[in-house]
Amino acid sequence: MQSSFKNMVFSLGGICLVCAALLGVVYYYTAGPIAEAVKAKQDAAISAVLPSFDGKIDELEPNIYIGKASDGSVVGYAILSSASGYGGAVTLMTGITADGTIYNVQVLSHSETPGLGAKCTTDEGFYGQFRNLNSQGSILRLKKDGGSLNAISAATITSRAYTNAVNSALEIFYGLIEEENYEED
Repeated sequence: MQSSFKNMVFSLGGICLVCAALLGVVYYYTAGPIAEAVKAKQDAAISAVLPSFDGKIDELEPNIYIGKASDGSVVGYAILSSASGYGGAVTLMTGITADGTIYNVQVLSHSETPGLGAKCTTDEGFYGQFRNLNSQGSILRLKKDGGSLNAISAATITSRAYTNAVNSALEIFYGLIEEENYEED
């Protein structure tokens, strides 16, 4: 085959079509398992952030789940939230009990620097300070920002993102509580 503009266009076009078809086939076969894996990870996070109870978990709205005991009483809320960190979004599942106490927080995804910001998933001293914390309606802040929470050493941006994501979950929680109180009146 002689090298000409026409032959190059057909060759490159053919290669692009074959690659696009292969990508489409791979997507078709992997989309379902990927969605199932994401759902399983989210379900595990919901179970990890709520106290154990005998009952069920209902989805109130997308990314907002409520745990109800078998007697119908609310055990807590699991709220998915995220904030921008150093390497991208830090996505958390925050469990908040019915009285407003943060029961637990679980990181679902992040793109933070390994060994620095990624410590938000491994540094018990950092993420442990959120466990069983009652903000009493106030905004959580790092010590560097005038609050009471310690940051991960050399990862202030990630620490702020984590704290901001928890604050977003708390804001959603208090909005839900306000809505429920309004509906009862």
